Amino acid sequence: MQKFTLLLLSLVLLAPLGIDLYLPTLPDIALGLNTPVSTVQTTIPLFLLVMGLGQIVAGPLVDNLGRKPVALVGLLLYIVGSMLAATASGWPQFLCARVVQGCAVCCTAVVAFSGVRDRLDGDDAARAYGFLNGALNIVPALAPMLGGFLAEAFGWRAPFWFLTAYAVVIGLLVIFFLPETRPAGTLAVKGIPLRQYWQILRQPRFLAFAFANAGALGMVLTYVSLAPQVLMTEGQLSALQFSIAFGANGFWIMLVSVLVNKMIRKLGRPICLATGSVAMTLGAVMLLGGVLLLPLAWQHHWALYMLPVAVSVAGLAFTVGPATSYALEPYQKQAGVASALAGFIQMAGGASGGLLAMALPLAEKSALALMMVVGAILTGTAWYYSRKVRGTLTAL
Repeated sequence: MQKFTLLLLSLVLLAPLGIDLYLPTLPDIALGLNTPVSTVQTTIPLFLLVMGLGQIVAGPLVDNLGRKPVALVGLLLYIVGSMLAATASGWPQFLCARVVQGCAVCCTAVVAFSGVRDRLDGDDAARAYGFLNGALNIVPALAPMLGGFLAEAFGWRAPFWFLTAYAVVIGLLVIFFLPETRPAGTLAVKGIPLRQYWQILRQPRFLAFAFANAGALGMVLTYVSLAPQVLMTEGQLSALQFSIAFGANGFWIMLVSVLVNKMIRKLGRPICLATGSVAMTLGAVMLLGGVLLLPLAWQHHWALYMLPVAVSVAGLAFTVGPATSYALEPYQKQAGVASALAGFIQMAGGASGGLLAMALPLAEKSALALMMVVGAILTGTAWYYSRKVRGTLTAL
């Protein structure tokens, strides 16, 4: 089971690697493509939006064709997208490359989370989802520094060649070691299963847990998107200092995720959701308190941004594993469709929420505090519904 979980993790890592590895190279990409940095930055939420929308299509394919074939198609697309980005001579090709990569990771993400649902239930599934999401945070901890080193040594195209090589290696591992886990009784679907999606969307409990994940992701996306402006432009941190601060926060989430896995076993999933809501609320209070109460000369210090962020993203660690397991628990025979819909709400909802918060006429810290509050409310709603769940929900 450990080998199986690690293979699923390698598939899930394709998404954060596709975001975090090239973060330090955004100015160089903009210069190389003769495009404004602000334009290149839009590829981050665009990547997540395509990933979310694509899962609506990938979910039925996973249930109809099986987990392994769709994983291999996703890896092939990822290789093509990474090579297009690495060889881009202009903005249109780079934009196309990011769209192809987004389509690729929607396939691999659905396969990974469907695979957990195929093999595990209840608290065991929650711990597995927590492990996957917690281990993901080693990517923002290390990827920006790796991307920066690769770009400094070989140019801004090097991180995308690295992604190409990574996808090739994972593809070989999937071919030889990933078992097909699709249950024999999986319901086949024709085309896009709008009726099945609608049946799932009619369940308030599913929506509560899926939107809790969307709120947490939206908060993190807002933090990541605004961090270069707040820490480097306003806070005057160097690229290396930025990578260290960004990476330390990733390791912090990973440590909290270990704690969450133990709390799930001893205290249960509802307590974790309640803790996640409280953490995001506290992060918002700390962030706004620093803006309103501390002297103007302190406002650009990195700690006034990163300490509230550290508290709030701990809420993410407490939220994602329990919320995902609760959302997918009733759908053993529709794991691909349910995983796709949950992923769509999480990715598209989180990306849209983050873009909306950043588009409002608010200062950076106020926009982030707003998303922290939204995340806290949605996670609190999920906690409310979790108190009504006893054991495994009855399948629809």
